[in-house]
This record gives sequence, C-alpha cells and structure tokens, in this order.
Amino acid sequence: MNEKGKQGKCQAIQRQKVSKRKPEDRITDFKEVSLGLNETQAKLEASRCIQCLHPKCVVGCPVGIDIPRFIMQINKNDFAGAANVIRERNGIPRVTGRVCPQEKLCEAECILSKTGQPIAIGALERFAADRGENIDLSKRESTGKKVAIIGSGPASLIAAVDLVKLGHKIIIFEALHEPGGVLVYGIPAFRLPKDIMRKSIDYVKSLGIKIENNVVIGKSMTIAELFDLGYDAIFIGSGAGSPKFLGLQGENLNGVLSANEFLTRCNLMRAYKFPKCDTPVYVGEKVAVIGGGNVAMDSARTARRLGAKEVYIIYRRTEKEMPARVEEVENTKDEDIQFMMLTNPVKIIGDEKGYVQGLECLKMRLGEPDNSGRRKPIAKEESNFTLDLDMVIIAIGQGPNPIIGKTTPNLKVNDSGYLDVDGRGRTSYQRVWAAGDIVPNSKTVIEAMCGAKNASRDMHLFLLKEQEKVDPWIS
Repeated sequence: MNEKGKQGKCQAIQRQKVSKRKPEDRITDFKEVSLGLNETQAKLEASRCIQCLHPKCVVGCPVGIDIPRFIMQINKNDFAGAANVIRERNGIPRVTGRVCPQEKLCEAECILSKTGQPIAIGALERFAADRGENIDLSKRESTGKKVAIIGSGPASLIAAVDLVKLGHKIIIFEALHEPGGVLVYGIPAFRLPKDIMRKSIDYVKSLGIKIENNVVIGKSMTIAELFDLGYDAIFIGSGAGSPKFLGLQGENLNGVLSANEFLTRCNLMRAYKFPKCDTPVYVGEKVAVIGGGNVAMDSARTARRLGAKEVYIIYRRTEKEMPARVEEVENTKDEDIQFMMLTNPVKIIGDEKGYVQGLECLKMRLGEPDNSGRRKPIAKEESNFTLDLDMVIIAIGQGPNPIIGKTTPNLKVNDSGYLDVDGRGRTSYQRVWAAGDIVPNSKTVIEAMCGAKNASRDMHLFLLKEQEKVDPWIS
C-alpha cells in the first residue's frame, strides 16, 4: 500500500485525546493535570503512524529522535524498547514528553497534519518514557578525559548524558541544593511532577555521572580553578536567572514579584505540598500576571492553587500572538483565570503603607508586524482604566545568569549578558563550551537540548583531537 493509501486508512482512526483531571479538583492541589494516554489509547494512536519512508517528523525534532521507530516499538508492545529508542537522542524523555512544544515541531511536520490530525507524538513519548523502565546503559570505553558541567538544567543534563555515553568522565556542579535547574525550580509540579524529575535525575546518575550540589561556579570556584583540578573541558549550562522588569512606576511596591522569584520560592519551598508545607510566599486575593508565555500561565495557575480568588493574565496582544503553548492556555482558562487581551500595564498603584492596591492599564490595538513578526500593539488614546489588585507578578522573560560572565575575564558576553558562542557552541575561553539559556536564542527546553547536543558533539571531537572522523552519534 502506498503512503496515500496508508494515510486514508490511518485517518479512519481518531487521534487519541489525553485525559485531564477536572478543573474543580486540580486547583486544590499541585498533582499533575494531564493523565496521559493509557495502554489501549497509546497502541491505537501508534497504529495511526504510517511509517513514512522519509519522515519529516524526525527533521522537525530538534534532537533528531527516530520517531517512527519508537512508535513502531509501541505497536509491538515493546515499551522499554520504545523508551530506549528515544534515549538514543534524548536522555530525559519523561520531561520532554510533558513540556516540549511538539505541536510546533515534530507534530507540525507529520504528514497526517496536512489532511487531518497529526500523530500525538508528545503523548506517545511520555507514555513510552513512563512505561519503559528497562534502560540501556551501554557506554563506550573510557577516553580518560574529564569534563566539568556547570548547572544541571536541560542543556547540562543532555550534554552530560551524551558525553558520558561517549566514554568521558562527567561531574556536574549545581548551585542549588537540588539538581534539575529550571525543570525543578521553574516549572510547577502540576505540569512536571517532582517524582518524574527524580526519576530523570536517577537515570543520569545511573550512567556514572556525579552531581555536586551547592557549588556556585564563579563564587565557590572559578573556571580557571576547575581547569587546575584537571578537567579537560568545561560545558556551561547555567541558564537564566536574572528577571526582567517593565520599568513601571510602582515595581518596588510590596506585592510585586518577578515570575522567577515567585515560582522559585514555590518550588524550592515545597508549595506543591500546600497546605502540608507552610511555604513563606505572599499570595494576594486579587492577582495580575503580566505576560503571555508558559511562565505567565504557570504563575497564574500557581497563584490560583495557593488561594488567590481572582487571577488575571494581562497581555498586550491577542491570544493568537501568545507564545504560550495552546494546551497551557486552555488549561489556564479552564481553571477560571481571566484573560485580559490587548491590555498594557502603565503603572502599579500602591497604598500609604507601600503595598499594591491596583494596576493602571491602557487598551491596545494591533498595527503592522514588528521585528518579532507579530503585529505591533498600539495604545488607544484615553483608554486608561484601573484594576483593583493586591499582587502583581511580572512574567516577561529572564536574562542569562550573570555570575559566570562577570567573574570570568576571558569569557566574552554580548550587550545583554549572554555568552558569545560560535556555531559549535564554543565560547571565547579555550576548552569551554556553552548552550541553553546562557546563550542567545534558546527559548525552550528542547532548544536548549539541541544546543547542548551540538556542543557536546564538538567537545567529543575536540577531546579526541578529531581522531574520530565518523559522526559519534551514528552507531
């Protein structure tokens, strides 16, 4: 049967819908919202894949997972085999199966999307990773080379897994008391459960990778001192950490937080166990979250769970221009969070004691596209209005972690504080590579992982003095 015939046959089967917990139940706790696919659904969804001869979904995957092959393993009831196929290119599939924007990447390239519904690749990835407990721990012989990894977020974890499988000794240095980076302190448990992260970290450790917590490179020790300890190469994946603000009057009022601070406090102080854990985080009754990305959705939904009675998303464009995943926008709406589109904050209003009591906003309209490709918001004259609030969370993005750049003279940074890297991930400091949120244009977990794979491949070839002419990822 040709591909056209296969398409017709597979489209007769409806795309399987992932079930979710009811909104009225889930807003009372931090348990995972999505329930994933059950075995029957997963096998039915896998049967929809037509096993293209030239699968564009693989091209659409930033880390190049052999998607048809892992789906075929699910079809064969070999869930461990499916998980191992994914882990050939992605060491943390339990994570990416939950937070990767597959609808904009691999699923967007699926041939079935041209005439119907694409394969639910993300849901199948999650299913395989969660069910496939048998892990292939095969590694190459030791190269005798030792690599230090700074940070333990998605970029660092992928670089560590790739390099250890190629025979290098890896030690990760994490600044906080728990590894995982943004995956642990930035993403709420209802979207990425803590036990899922623990299993992902356990897999990394099972490969022989050592993780040292509470070590702040740039303060505890420098890059130069790491080299003095005998490391042959260093990978920097220290991520973001410097919150961005709007420069509004009133941003210094009590009750104004960056999303970075709010989510970090909630995650590291175990607000996900609320009310069992008494988390010292102020949450107002009427909360506005400024921004339209996934972090804004996470902040709004977290505030809702911690007792806020009214929560607003303030965004200056329309929903169509929002960078957040469609799924996350839908989940946020379902949880009775109000969206105020074409609205721009201009001033945070405080009371006589220095606490937030309101937010002055302007109504907007959309003009011609700007440099981002989205239509530019333009203020409507005399459209000012005020929202009564007692908390404002600013979720408009983060800048790079500044510590390493400021404490390493030989490391070049750009005007925004990001590390300068070339196409191979090499920094200006010899034998130092970088990827993830510490470098420009890495906006998602999967993009950070892609940059890390690119850098780790070059590190491997450099460490072997390019003696290995064969692409190390082809085996």
